[in-house]
Amino acid sequence: MTIEVLDPSYDEDGEPFTASQRLDSLTGIVVGVISNGKQGTGRFFDAFAEHLQTAHGVTRVERLVKANYSAPAGDDIMDATKTWNALVSGIGD
Repeated sequence: MTIEVLDPSYDEDGEPFTASQRLDSLTGIVVGVISNGKQGTGRFFDAFAEHLQTAHGVTRVERLVKANYSAPAGDDIMDATKTWNALVSGIGD
């Protein structure tokens, strides 16, 4: 019997990942929220966005939904991330 182990990670261009520096504050920033579009995300991210703005002074929350919940984010989403100060990615079932 042969066991084949698959690596589920997505690595199209192989560029190394570098984490961004932690923000000093959320006040006055733009937060992007990327959802996989499943049913459980909508109301949660509505409440989350409102909390970020009312409790933490976030200026704007921009929400985008992936076209396909199981695929990597498309170019349109990747381009939008360049204008955000912070990003939250979430899934729902």
